[in-house]
Amino acid sequence: MVQKRVDYQALARSDQRHLLHPLHHPSQHQGAPIWVAGEGAIMRDVHGREFLDGLGGLWNVNVGHGRRELAEAAAQQMSTLAYCSSYAGSANVPAIRLAERLAELAYPSLNTVYFASGGAESNESAFKTARFYWKARGKPDKVKVISRYYAYHGVTLATMSATGMPAYWPMFEPRVPGFVHIDPPYSYYFNKAKPGETVGQAAARLLEEAILREGPDTVAAFIAEPVQGAGGVIVPPDDYFPQVREICSRYDVLLIADEVITGFGRTGEWFALTHWDIEPDIMSFAKGVTSGYLPLGGILISDEIAEVINGVPPERRWMHAYTYSGHPTCCAVGLKNLEIIEREGLVQRAAEGGKRLLQGLSTLYSLPAVGEVRGLGMMAAVELVADREVKKPFDPAQKVGERVYRAMFERGLFTRTRGDVICLAPPLVTTDAQLDRIVQIVGEAIEAAVPSEVRA
Repeated sequence: MVQKRVDYQALARSDQRHLLHPLHHPSQHQGAPIWVAGEGAIMRDVHGREFLDGLGGLWNVNVGHGRRELAEAAAQQMSTLAYCSSYAGSANVPAIRLAERLAELAYPSLNTVYFASGGAESNESAFKTARFYWKARGKPDKVKVISRYYAYHGVTLATMSATGMPAYWPMFEPRVPGFVHIDPPYSYYFNKAKPGETVGQAAARLLEEAILREGPDTVAAFIAEPVQGAGGVIVPPDDYFPQVREICSRYDVLLIADEVITGFGRTGEWFALTHWDIEPDIMSFAKGVTSGYLPLGGILISDEIAEVINGVPPERRWMHAYTYSGHPTCCAVGLKNLEIIEREGLVQRAAEGGKRLLQGLSTLYSLPAVGEVRGLGMMAAVELVADREVKKPFDPAQKVGERVYRAMFERGLFTRTRGDVICLAPPLVTTDAQLDRIVQIVGEAIEAAVPSEVRA
């Protein structure tokens, strides 16, 4: 035991000295976990403690930890051809096969794939493709992108500008011009509906108003996560996306579906807009395509967009590229990962397990601080409030979300909070018993960490 503690302290000092972590501040990094192993929905830290992985890594470990098949797929490809360039027409077999498979699984009109290394690169590629498309169509002023508050699309300079979470902005501004934000259909707090309007109708109307305000001839695309993940697992009403699709088509605005989190079974469908029977013009993906075992992302584009890209003269070609586009080893792991998801029925498992998780979390309405429980598939959230009757948030100075996070961690659940929203997205292989334990820990943590005057 003493030796393990010494090892941890040495590792922690080296970590602080040499690693700059995402979203980092050293004052909040003391005693942070150092992970060494994982199996299924369980992660183990350097001390040997076991934790339920409540967020599936970072919304991405869909098939669970410790999959030897994926390691073997990577090793086999590395021993054959670890890397080759995909520039200017060069190709490799795993990239071709994975592109074929994605075209089979995704929306019918999306049959052409460009590979990137992750979600931010994928959304950057989507923005550039939208601009390219309109310039090639003779509409060079269509460059703006409309996004939503609480959206997360990445934190490169352009994707940060699309991300609708202001905490990411101040120290990196000015943001890239041409990005516009509107309110999402955040049903719990939405207050902009007119008499007779549903939340979905009103939120879709805000999109139409933004397009008209900016001028349809200046708007290239609207980007939206089917379910907003990092912003608090915001599930749209069923009437929202069908109206969004109609509005985008009416005003010649491309619909970009950011399925970086929602893709590959997470919501109980291979891709989430299937829930509302619509198709995007561009879909970005990442995370679950390899279950996080290697970095991979990309976009699928509609046949119409692909035809335009392929139809321009050579001097106007699609001059977009990444060194690791179509990386053979990453694509080989992606192929094997999709095989596992299909073979083990994990899309259906996400639908069934998600219902169990949501039903379990709904029992927490017995706790006064629980304002709303929501989710779709294996994505769920618990919104905490100081007064449920009037939906009064907690004073940020109370740091309720942080306190609940620590209480969950102490009880063996590792996940994230967004303010006072507990976010959950465990691996799709999480067992029923583990889902029930997640619910139990969340409830215990709320009871332990919420101020006593609210618990009373």
